[in-house]
Amino acid sequence: MGEEREDPQKLKRLAADSYDYDNDSRWPNYWNNVLIPPNLSSRTDVVSHYKHKFYQRYIDPDLVVEPIYVGGSSSQPAHSSATSSSPPSTTNQTRARSSGSTNRTSGTSTTAGPNPTSLRWDRQTVLFSVNAWVFVVAFLAAIPLVPPHLSHRAYRLSFMGTTGSSLYSLYTQYGKPRAWSLQALQVYFQSLIASKDFIYFIYCLIFVTSHLCLKFALIPILCWSFEHVAKFLRRNFSRSTLYRKYLEEPCVWVESNNTTLNILTSHAEIGLGFLLIISFFSWQRNIVQVFMYWQLLKLMYHVPVTAAYHQSVWAQIGRMVNPLIQRHAPFLKTPISAIQRWWLR
Repeated sequence: MGEEREDPQKLKRLAADSYDYDNDSRWPNYWNNVLIPPNLSSRTDVVSHYKHKFYQRYIDPDLVVEPIYVGGSSSQPAHSSATSSSPPSTTNQTRARSSGSTNRTSGTSTTAGPNPTSLRWDRQTVLFSVNAWVFVVAFLAAIPLVPPHLSHRAYRLSFMGTTGSSLYSLYTQYGKPRAWSLQALQVYFQSLIASKDFIYFIYCLIFVTSHLCLKFALIPILCWSFEHVAKFLRRNFSRSTLYRKYLEEPCVWVESNNTTLNILTSHAEIGLGFLLIISFFSWQRNIVQVFMYWQLLKLMYHVPVTAAYHQSVWAQIGRMVNPLIQRHAPFLKTPISAIQRWWLR
């Protein structure tokens, strides 16, 4: 845990390195539109750099991609010199696909043609508005002093708001399937499953359709919405006096403790799975909900955007539980081994 605090980007870089780019239909199109000299396209460090930029653009915007330098005396990144010599139309396409990068020159940002910046701004503004509303509503639902009927309604609205914002984000990023054939739908859903928005869409869908009210389930929603709101404020209102006076400190804290929030979210999500198993003994039990949620936990364990955090939490649980099972309940080894084979499949 101490190593994660020293380098909060380590888990994100490991997830980016382990991502299956070959099975992502967007990667060939992205790589074909990267303008670099032919002698650099075969270099491992260059390919790895653009894979990280692709991962930052489509999977995890929080990943920090360091600029890559070529040659002993050159001080410009390789992609900057290549982009400056490209035609305007190609430059616009490359800039649209690489919008997650912050290392853009002034010439690239003022090219002619359609203005994708305004579209991205509209999308970000909508998502900020919804996530800010979700954060306030979820916070009200979590406060014990709020009357029960208002708290229950706020609980439902927070999940509905996150469901809508995740669905909107998925649609603006991935659009519709290119075709309605089985193969095209399979490729389309494979790209969706790898995104965090899809995970939270399914997460909220599971709870918004259930009669079971677990306030513990609001922790991931609060962390998710708080992170989005803080990033938007820090990116667009950093010069505002009101922001500097009241909001800068919490926003900076969120940015510097992103790994801590993700680990907290992973603990809450896994703990929620065990709470749902305990709910089997209540009159509100729902077998379908428990089955779907554990399938979602299995997905979180394998998907690169959440795998590192969930695997870390499950490793801690294993280190605590396995000695107790071996000492007091050795007969559970066989069923636990069967469950682990299904989990790791």
